[in-house]
Amino acid sequence: MNRVIVGLGSNVEPDKNIQKAKEILFQEYNVLAESCLKTTKPIGTIPRADFINGVLLLETSLESEQLKTELKEIESRLGRSKEYDRSGPRTIDLDIVLWNGSIVDQDFYERAYLKRSVLELVPDLKY
Repeated sequence: MNRVIVGLGSNVEPDKNIQKAKEILFQEYNVLAESCLKTTKPIGTIPRADFINGVLLLETSLESEQLKTELKEIESRLGRSKEYDRSGPRTIDLDIVLWNGSIVDQDFYERAYLKRSVLELVPDLKY
């Protein structure tokens, strides 16, 4: 089994969309733990609504690319547009951050809120 940290974020009806995403992830995967949710400011100079962000620790027998594909399908089910502005508004954003103890998303190093959320669930992580 693979142990994975998945990051969640939304700034379009974030309370509703984070909850829906969590419900799906809890139904479809073995979720072991979840971080506290945090409100964060959007990146960039264009005014946008604040984001709500958090992470889940889950186990899966899927390989990384399979899980990534399934996460993108969940994003689509929740109304995420295929037209993607990295810093733009989104109903839901699901990203693999940690895979079997290895950091696979560079945002871990660039976003303090993400690092704090991951370390909340994996305090002994070596990075």
